[in-house]
Amino acid sequence: MAESKVPLPGPESSAREQSPDHGAIADWFAHAHPVARQAVSEWADHGVALLPLGERFDAIRVPGRLVHAALGSDQADVVDQALADWLYGPVICDTRTGSGCYYVLVAPDAAWRGPADRLRSGTYLAVPRIGKRVSPVTYWAVPPSRRGHLCDPAHLTALLSTVEALKAVES
Repeated sequence: MAESKVPLPGPESSAREQSPDHGAIADWFAHAHPVARQAVSEWADHGVALLPLGERFDAIRVPGRLVHAALGSDQADVVDQALADWLYGPVICDTRTGSGCYYVLVAPDAAWRGPADRLRSGTYLAVPRIGKRVSPVTYWAVPPSRRGHLCDPAHLTALLSTVEALKAVES
């Protein structure tokens, strides 16, 4: 058998980002819950855990129709890749209603003045288990890449601003 010539990833390698530490990420999200073990149990039993917003992260709820209009597609794989390219952070898709909703996870202190609803303290969000996709209903459109890394709302603002620009061009 020939020896591999592929270099091993170093500490600064992007290969490390492509292989996230699912355990550390899950632990970070689980500790958003007052009883972290309960979140872990919910993931094991149901594939999703209800996590409170406001401490570790908030969510911006964006109707699927806005996301699809901004990206020019409603194909899940195309939308998921485009969201990853635009937002650089975790996004949950919930397909239970019409074209679904996307939940862009942001820091609790991040500024937001966009056209979508900001969900904060007092709200619980169904957060899918980290790693393998287990539910066709609620899933990571953009999985978290590392613990504590969230989306910058400015990127979401930029994405959603394309909807108005596209409407103007079509008129």
